[in-house]
Amino acid sequence: MITVITSALIAILTLGAILLGTSVRIVKQFERGVVFRFGQVRSEIRGPGLAVIMPVADRLQKVNMQIVTMPVPAQDGITRDNVTVHVDAVIYFRVVDPMRVVVDVQDYEAAIRQVAMASLRSIIGKSELDDLLSNRERLNQGLELMIDSPAVGWGVHIDRVEIKDVALPDSMKRSMSRQAEAERERRSRVITAEGELQASQKLAQAAETMALHPAALQLRLLQTVVEVAAEKNSTLVLPFPVELLRFLERATPPEPPAGPATSQSVPALSAGLPASADQCLPNTAVMDRTAPNGVGADR
Repeated sequence: MITVITSALIAILTLGAILLGTSVRIVKQFERGVVFRFGQVRSEIRGPGLAVIMPVADRLQKVNMQIVTMPVPAQDGITRDNVTVHVDAVIYFRVVDPMRVVVDVQDYEAAIRQVAMASLRSIIGKSELDDLLSNRERLNQGLELMIDSPAVGWGVHIDRVEIKDVALPDSMKRSMSRQAEAERERRSRVITAEGELQASQKLAQAAETMALHPAALQLRLLQTVVEVAAEKNSTLVLPFPVELLRFLERATPPEPPAGPATSQSVPALSAGLPASADQCLPNTAVMDRTAPNGVGADR
C-alpha cells in the first residue's frame, strides 16, 4: 500500500513538474512575448521576466526588440545621366509593435530586405552620378522615407539607412581622373595669370614712380649691385646707363641709301673710253652734225 501511494505521489509530482515546465516561460529584457491561445492572439504582450501560460492551450512566441543591422545586397543600376553604377547599402531598424510583426507579416526581415533592394534601385535611377558621390546625406534620407513607408504598417521602424559604396566602371574612373586633372590645371593657370596681372600692375606703378623721381632708379640699381655682391662669387657688375645708349644712337649718322649711280660717276666712266668721233659725245653733239634733211654731211 505504501509503495502504491509513493508511486502515485511521484507520478503526480512528475506530472506537475512537466506542467509547470510547459506553462512557465522566461522572456529576456530585449524580448517581448506574444501569446496565442488555441491559435488566437491575445491582446496582452508579455514583458521581460517569468511568463506563465496555460499548458497545451497557449503558445508563446518571442520577438526581438533590438536594433537589427541588415546589409542590402549590391544593386546594379543606371543613373539619370546614363552611368552604370554598382551600389550597396545598410539598414538599421527595430520592431516597435511585436503583435503586428507576428500577425501581419510572415517574415518581416525578408520583407524589409526586398523593399530596401527595390528602393535602392529606384533611388539610383532618380539620381545623378554627382549626387551619389557627393550628396549622399540627402539620398540616405530619401531612401529611408521610401523604406519606412511600408515598414510602419508592419510594426517596424527604420532608424537609419546608409549608402556604403558606389562602384564605377574603369572607363568612368579614368574619365573622372582626366576631368579632375584638367580642372586643377585650369585653376593653376588662372592663379598664375592673376599673379602676372598683379605683378604687372605693381611694376607699372613702380615705373611711374621712378619716372617722376630719377634718383629712385639709381637707388634701385645700387640695391641690385648689393644683392649680387652679397653672394661669394666672382661676378663683376658694371652699371651702364641706358641714357648713354640713347645718346650714342642719336649721335650716329644714318647710312646713305643704296641707289643708282649719280652723274658724278659719268666722267670717270667716260675717261677710259677711246676718243673717236661720235662715240664719246653725247646725243646732242650727234644731232648737230646731222644734215637738216636727215642725210649725213661729208667728212
